[in-house]
Amino acid sequence: MSRASRPSLQAGFTLLEMLVALAVFSIAALALLNLETVTVTNTNHIADRTFGQIVAHNVAVETLTDPAPPSIGTASGEEANGGRNWQWTRVTGASPEERILQIEIAVIDEAGAHAADLTIFRFAAQ
Repeated sequence: MSRASRPSLQAGFTLLEMLVALAVFSIAALALLNLETVTVTNTNHIADRTFGQIVAHNVAVETLTDPAPPSIGTASGEEANGGRNWQWTRVTGASPEERILQIEIAVIDEAGAHAADLTIFRFAAQ
């Protein structure tokens, strides 16, 4: 057998090729870890906003189903939901139509971050 027809005894990757492959893999792994961090952060933010909206809707339902309309001005309170305490503020004012009240509801989480806003309208007198 001649030397040209024999298969090469050197098969596989060189050290440089392995280092480049390892570097590419490391960069991809770091990118995936960063993506996971962003995903978890966004999921928590969305959960906070969802619970805030639920609290705002609860306050709206209480306001709309109360036989007496709320007085013009500001009212505030606290509601427990989802194992957390939420602060809400309800600002009642006149609307362009004098028979209707405009009610703005804002919800703040335990950390003081804004969680939800809701605007509803209600007849001033039943």
